[in-house]
Amino acid sequence: MSYCYKVCVSIVQITPSLAKVLLHSHKWCVQDIVLKYRGDSASLLVVSKIKPSRPPAPQTSTHHTCDVCMLSHEADNCCGLACGHLFCNLCWSMHFEVQIAQGISTGIACMAQNCEVLAPEDFVLNLLSRPKLREKYQQFAFCDYVQSHPELRFCPGPNCQVVVRAKEPCAKRVICTSCSTVFCSAVSFQCPRCHICIEKNGGCNHMMCFSCKHDFCWMCLGDWKTHGSEYYECSRFKENPNIAQESVLVQAREALKKYLHYYERWENHCKSLKLEEQTLQNIKAHIHKKVMDCSGTWIDWQYLLHAAFLLAKCRYTLQYTYPYAYYMEPGPRKELFEYQQAQLEAEIENLSWKVERAETTHRGELENQMDVAEKRRGTLLKDFLKA
Repeated sequence: MSYCYKVCVSIVQITPSLAKVLLHSHKWCVQDIVLKYRGDSASLLVVSKIKPSRPPAPQTSTHHTCDVCMLSHEADNCCGLACGHLFCNLCWSMHFEVQIAQGISTGIACMAQNCEVLAPEDFVLNLLSRPKLREKYQQFAFCDYVQSHPELRFCPGPNCQVVVRAKEPCAKRVICTSCSTVFCSAVSFQCPRCHICIEKNGGCNHMMCFSCKHDFCWMCLGDWKTHGSEYYECSRFKENPNIAQESVLVQAREALKKYLHYYERWENHCKSLKLEEQTLQNIKAHIHKKVMDCSGTWIDWQYLLHAAFLLAKCRYTLQYTYPYAYYMEPGPRKELFEYQQAQLEAEIENLSWKVERAETTHRGELENQMDVAEKRRGTLLKDFLKA
């Protein structure tokens, strides 16, 4: 990374903090930055949100009215970015505190309406007085830099901060030297909102982006907020009603598309079962620790094990509903089956989400979700197993 900073500082003639903004926006591709700078240097800085599209008007007044607090301040107590929008130091500081509390660091922008100029690291740190807040900001910024770098990856192990560098973009099996977590060096998915690389390290298909906190579905990448009402659309395959009139090639392509739809979902739940086996081991270790710390007896914590075992049973059932649906003939019966399948899948993912967060989930809430998931499973099997 230090090499990238030096190149940007020397060629583009900007400060190290602005060089970080430039590198982050171009995913640390120095060659791309140099080519764009030689082609149109002004456009490069505007697109990277370092400078505004129009130069700001010069400020000559000794006093300035802050547009946030609407108070008049001496010019020495106000500051601004390259866009020229001036605000008092206190309002800037409060703005940074709110943004950092939401997990935002490299994405902190000017407070002026419709202004996209980003605040560089040195500008933010100069206005943050509390050491803990400064440290938190630097940690968030470091995470953003690592996640945007194509060769760097955080180990996905719990509470592990090891950074792995892969010089080649191909997938490789990696074993963390700190926590012994085994993972793939290549990441296949990106967050649909902020496009940060992500990896699924748990069985639950309800994903939450570490960077922007966006909740989405792992399978279809759809927004999770609306997913509860649209699970039916995610799990079922939409067949072409006019496929019989199409050519043989189109029919073969459609048949392959249908097969892959069901196979990918079957395989995804198969992988989730393996990942949730690790969750079960973590729960057992958690129970052992609680018992050793005299925080309840072994019997008091058995509901966590029951939840993990029920989750495995429900997901196993759900996994094999996809081969069953693949061979069903289109019609009202299949539509009913897919509806019940979607209902079961939604409740299983809710249960998985709560099991993975068992330490912070209320016992009553977890047991209620267990009851709902088991009833959904029983209803589907009762209606279709004997048919």
